[in-house]
Amino acid sequence: MKLLIAIVNDDDSDDLIDTLTEKDFRVTKLATSGGFLKAGNTTLMMGVEDTKTEEVISIIRDICKERDEIIPSPIPITESPEIYIQYPIEVKVGGATVFIIDVEQFIKI
Repeated sequence: MKLLIAIVNDDDSDDLIDTLTEKDFRVTKLATSGGFLKAGNTTLMMGVEDTKTEEVISIIRDICKERDEIIPSPIPITESPEIYIQYPIEVKVGGATVFIIDVEQFIKI
């Protein structure tokens, strides 16, 4: 058995959870935030049989597509931190980071 920990964009999380539960995978959802954009992420934890790991990864790959997004970035225009100008920058969002961990024992109580 494997423990899959998937960190996905909040925009993708509902569709991903719906699809996984429709296919009878159990999912635990944790609200998290990323360090770079300080944006909301969702961390999903799933216990998956070894033979089903690739199926789950395929579902994640299909739903969590990387995309470009324009966000305003505050850039200081003076030495004073109170005065900022909004400067749009293009960043990549979405996709997923998946950790796969071997599980020695699984007990459901």
